[in-house]
Amino acid sequence: MISRKAKKILGLISAVSISLLMILLPVSLKVSTAKEAQYVKTLNQVWNEVNSNFFDPKFNGIDWNAKRDEYTNRVKSSQSIEEASAVINQMLSELNTSHTRFYSKLEPAYYQLLGIFSDRGFSKQIKKVFPDGKIDYPGIGIFTKDLNKKTFITAILDNSPAAKAGLKVGDEILAVDDKPYQSIQSFVNTQEVKLSIQRTPDSKSVEQITVIPKKLDPNTLFLDAMKDSIKIIERQGKKIGYVHIWSYAGDQYQELLVNEIAYGKLKDAEALILDLRDGWGGADPNYLNIFTEKVPVLTRIGRDGIKRDLDFQWRKPVVMLVNNGSRSGKEILAYGFKKYKLGTLIGTKTAGAVVGGSPFLLEDGNLLYLAVIDVLVDGERLEGKGVIPDIEVPFTLEYAQGKDPQLEKSVEVLLKL
Repeated sequence: MISRKAKKILGLISAVSISLLMILLPVSLKVSTAKEAQYVKTLNQVWNEVNSNFFDPKFNGIDWNAKRDEYTNRVKSSQSIEEASAVINQMLSELNTSHTRFYSKLEPAYYQLLGIFSDRGFSKQIKKVFPDGKIDYPGIGIFTKDLNKKTFITAILDNSPAAKAGLKVGDEILAVDDKPYQSIQSFVNTQEVKLSIQRTPDSKSVEQITVIPKKLDPNTLFLDAMKDSIKIIERQGKKIGYVHIWSYAGDQYQELLVNEIAYGKLKDAEALILDLRDGWGGADPNYLNIFTEKVPVLTRIGRDGIKRDLDFQWRKPVVMLVNNGSRSGKEILAYGFKKYKLGTLIGTKTAGAVVGGSPFLLEDGNLLYLAVIDVLVDGERLEGKGVIPDIEVPFTLEYAQGKDPQLEKSVEVLLKL
């Protein structure tokens, strides 16, 4: 039997519990409603920017007005920016056009794009989100791709934390510190992380690799990686120069290449591999002029009487490497390189992403990258088509263990020349 006093206490506890529920429930609903309103607002901003600025006023033949209502209803159920991003990007994918994507602050590409456009009249907008002007982010310098619900490393920046730790292209990332991999969140506020990776199809081949993340500055990230990539590959008594141009969005990358050819490591190379795989585009067509032979060679003679040639042109055999990660301006270079027979194009078909994109910072600080200009190359539209190499070399990403058959083929071709 429960005493009268005990019943009274239980009654009070029950009353307090109900009161707490009545207090907490409206707050919970209010938070949910606020999130819903924010994501709907973000989607509407994206829709409006597309409506006003997308290069095709006919929106590739879709009913853009109808898409607004359809995806507004879908985004209402989003409980996080990741879920909202998926809905917004699904709406944008209806346009079936490259350079058209929504990026949240949880993606490295968000910061990389801001870095690319920071010196192109976009700095004032960036300072609204980053008052101190710093747009760096924590990371280890990798690109990844999800295949069959598994995450694989597709590329590793030269001399990055990932490269130093011994990670390889083709590694499957199983976890970071025993948690699911996230491209930025996995590396926030930590001095080191342990990546669980699998290098072969055998599920027993799991390794633990310790990596020390660092703040990555998108303003210098790709130029530094390009510098660190430059090397001489010595085979059969021959010296083959190699350089990986991770981004071509700015003249500084071409200037570095020209200087390395005239003064640096590539000066005495007998052949050259120009690697344009992965990363970002942005190249100008006139960058191909470096392979024009009809330019005089300067010979300088000093007081010592020694003759020193100064040549900013590449006049020896050259191979250009491309893949599905070669996009935009890099594809334009690949097109001209192949069409005008400047050398041998090797790899797999390029991305077919050749339009002009522009960034739009939204009120919530997230980013819309939008195709605002259509592009023809020698009168031909490469968007959706891509460039097919002279020599196609398949590359199986999963568990590649760092092997690079496309690079090996390039060396083989140059040795024959």
